[in-house]
Amino acid sequence: MAMNLKPLADRVIVRALEAEEKTAGGLYIPDSAKEKPQQGEVVAVGPGRTGEDGKTIAMEVKVGDKVLYGKYSGTEVSVEGTDYLIMRENDIFAIVG
Repeated sequence: MAMNLKPLADRVIVRALEAEEKTAGGLYIPDSAKEKPQQGEVVAVGPGRTGEDGKTIAMEVKVGDKVLYGKYSGTEVSVEGTDYLIMRENDIFAIVG
């Protein structure tokens, strides 16, 4: 459960969404050919980074947001059998939806 992890500063914990099982044409993709997912759901957010003036700059993403991120972004961790990515907020490209 992600509640055991609390990200610091401008870090975000993301649970990757499953890769597509089928192509748009209806063909099934074998596990060996699947792309690494680049979309996930935010499960925890740090308080934000500290600016030069000493004030905390609030995070733009929040828990529950579906986000797009780079293919090789973040650090993979496994907690209680669930895989997560820990990344900085600036590794996130967009909020989906």
